[in-house]
Amino acid sequence: MNIIPYLPHLQAGLNLITLCLVSTAYYQIRQQNRSTHRKLMISAILVSVLFMISYLTYHGAVGNVKFAGEGVIRPIYFSILISHVLLAAAIVPLVLTTLALGLKANFSRHRKVARWAFPLWVYVSISGIVVYIFAFHLYPSTAGLA
Repeated sequence: MNIIPYLPHLQAGLNLITLCLVSTAYYQIRQQNRSTHRKLMISAILVSVLFMISYLTYHGAVGNVKFAGEGVIRPIYFSILISHVLLAAAIVPLVLTTLALGLKANFSRHRKVARWAFPLWVYVSISGIVVYIFAFHLYPSTAGLA
């Protein structure tokens, strides 16, 4: 069985799970529940690692998928896609720095970095789902494996 065509759907699900984990972790830390916050954030990182493995596997097999939308939707889609890709790359060192500071119990610096990492991670998760909906449901390419 070839799983490659199913990977974009898995990736969207992993993005949604990450969004839920990060958002719930934020709520938990606002409630002063450090233990639950920590478990949720580590889970979010692990889910993100699974996402990256799936993403690299899919694009290694398929390459780039042509966006089939035409007209005014193209610049809208590519604006979202470009911001998603750039911020997805930027979020990795932010998340890893935030994680390291939290694990070292350097909570003052952890909070300073997390103030940037959290909203960017939320945006990357949501925009990833939006890109998926556009590329695989609203305007699917007839030429790919998807």
